[in-house]
Amino acid sequence: MNLESRQVTTSKSQEELYTFLTQVENFKQLMPEDTKFEVQGTDKFLFGLKGMPEIRLGLQESIPHSKVVLGSTSDKLAFTLTCDMVQQENGTLAQLHFNGDFNAMMAMMIKGPINKFLEQLATGLEKL
Repeated sequence: MNLESRQVTTSKSQEELYTFLTQVENFKQLMPEDTKFEVQGTDKFLFGLKGMPEIRLGLQESIPHSKVVLGSTSDKLAFTLTCDMVQQENGTLAQLHFNGDFNAMMAMMIKGPINKFLEQLATGLEKL
């Protein structure tokens, strides 16, 4: 299952946004207010959305100033969350991509909540 957020522009430079996203504790600023959030080391965090199980994400890959990839640390919910960044005149254009391998029933159940979550993260990026 592949889902994408809308493209958003943040006032941060590409380098600033990259640095922000590679410090996992900063994701708390992007999460919806009612989300449980707990940093677990320098490169992992746990979050919980209402009505969904808690998920642990870890930094998997980072390409300086253009891409940050977080991945689930659970085999039961294997997915990645990627942020692609492109420098613009007035800031940085960013887009989030969710990529997971789920059976059809699971995909149908989580598609709506994941789309909503991606949009909330995108809105958080926009406000930076």
